Amino acid sequence: MQLRANGERAVLVGHDGVDEREVDPRRLPLGTELTDALHEWARVASAVRRSVADSNEAAGAVVTRRGLQLAGRIAASMGVPVGYLDPLSGEERVVEPPETHRRARPAHPPEPVPWLTGLTVSAACLALLLITMVTLASTLDETNVLLAVGSNVVITAGLLPSVWLVRRQPIWRWVAMGAAGALVLGWLALPFIVL
Repeated sequence: MQLRANGERAVLVGHDGVDEREVDPRRLPLGTELTDALHEWARVASAVRRSVADSNEAAGAVVTRRGLQLAGRIAASMGVPVGYLDPLSGEERVVEPPETHRRARPAHPPEPVPWLTGLTVSAACLALLLITMVTLASTLDETNVLLAVGSNVVITAGLLPSVWLVRRQPIWRWVAMGAAGALVLGWLALPFIVL
């Protein structure tokens, strides 16, 4: 890929295996700020090229430096080397993408497991849900045995996906453990309620 100024617009030229192709930078994922800067650079380069040859030496150096900066930004954005064809001198250069150095994240020691607090939360959830399941089943058993079984099915079907999803979350796993225990004990208590 090579950055060039074609008239008053910037283009990126690449080979598709058969022929050279010009691509408008707006068609590439470079961002609007970079594409606007590329087209502005091409307009300035075109204006400097049309100006008087005596006074454009300093301006030509600025155009060249800015073009190399923009080629470096394209190389960094695309992750590939980008050629730069100077619109004033015709000199070609290649700008390599910067090497990315990933900083190693500092190793954090694992946090201690809050067993006392977690088991207290699990016990509270277990007691609350178990009392709810047993009370609902025993109340509905007075009307019909199938309603008591149906209430356990509905509660289990409603809670089981949530318990499964939060079983590995640091805080919610204690609630999930209590709810899972209550569901198991609720089903074990059901035969004693309906008989």
